[in-house]
Amino acid sequence: MEANKILSADILDLVFEGRNKDYGAYDLRTTYPRRIRIALIVTASIFLLVVLAAIVSKQLEKDTKVLDVKDVELAKVEEAPPPKPEPPPPPPPKTEPPPKVEMTKFTPPKIVPDEQVKKEDIPPEVEKLQDTKIDVVSQEGVKQDIAVPPVDEGKAVVAAPKDETNYDQTFTKVENEAEFPGGQKAWIAYLQRTLQPPSDAPAGTYTVKVQFIVDKEGNISDVKALNDPGYGMADEAVRAIKRGPKWQPAIQNGRQVKAYRTQPITFAISE
Repeated sequence: MEANKILSADILDLVFEGRNKDYGAYDLRTTYPRRIRIALIVTASIFLLVVLAAIVSKQLEKDTKVLDVKDVELAKVEEAPPPKPEPPPPPPPKTEPPPKVEMTKFTPPKIVPDEQVKKEDIPPEVEKLQDTKIDVVSQEGVKQDIAVPPVDEGKAVVAAPKDETNYDQTFTKVENEAEFPGGQKAWIAYLQRTLQPPSDAPAGTYTVKVQFIVDKEGNISDVKALNDPGYGMADEAVRAIKRGPKWQPAIQNGRQVKAYRTQPITFAISE
């Protein structure tokens, strides 16, 4: 081999230099990598084919699975026998016609000549009419007792409506409200004596509404002011009510009852 080709020569060329390269060993060694690649490709292809065949086989088994349908025997249902026809109702009993009531023809009297009077138009005797029904024709039959209804003499008593009012409750509306003893004049005089108007309030008129309860004995409780104009007027109005005497109780249906009372108290502040 030439010296300039040694560096680029293959190791097999160096080993088989001067030998018969047509011999099988050289050929096997030079074609070994290619045969390895072919063997790997073929092996991988066979493996893939086997895997694909297994997958396809399982899928076909799923698709071709036959449902096992079992015969189910239903229980025999015995049909109920048809209902027996109801017997026809018995015929209604024969009702006998009521007995004929004896009736006497009564013709209103008319003034006519004697030769024109018919025998059937002659009025019957009074005794015969006592137990005989009067009608427009005469008829033989059973005599009927004629009962005269008793006369109503008007002795029925109308019951008065029952009073269901609870007189123990606290009324909000009554016929007569509770009142200060002595009336309105006594009330004004009491306020003038008792009230102490505030000294710091500006001039004007102020009204405080006070609500309280007056019981059946006239005692006062639950006193409170419904509004407060300020300057201590609400407290002063409540104090005046509490200090006062007993009131006259409210009246409902003639009875003394416990009721609410709203009393205005006016403060007149002058300059």
